[in-house]
Order: sequence, then C-alpha cells, then structure tokens
Amino acid sequence: MKVMIRRSDKGLSAYVPKKDLEEPIVFVERETLWGGEVKLKNGWVLVLPEMPDDTRLPITVNAKKLGSED
Repeated sequence: MKVMIRRSDKGLSAYVPKKDLEEPIVFVERETLWGGEVKLKNGWVLVLPEMPDDTRLPITVNAKKLGSED
C-alpha cells in the first residue's frame, strides 16, 4: 500500500491516502527507519522498504501491512 512518511515537530507520522488515515508512528524497529517494521498509534504494523539511511522526508513508499486486511 502507498504510505507517505513525514516528520513534524511531534515526530514521525504515516499517511495512507487510500484510507485517508494519518497516524503517529509509535515504534520503529530500526533506528534508520528503512527496511524494518513500524507501528502506528492505531495498532497497524507496516514493513517499510529498504532505502538509503539519508533518504529525505516526506516520501511516499510502498509498505506492506502485517496482520488483517482492512
């Protein structure tokens, strides 16, 4: 699914245009963000693609949602 990752004063967040959903990222598996899992405040777990550590935000990526499909 397409997900836009961005950073604000409040931290990282993810926006899913297809669901018109924006949620804060509350857990990051890897310090560099890319190639690992992130957990959103609503409980969704997304697997982000491998990207260079210095990838600039905001960026839209194809992420995989783990668990049940909504």
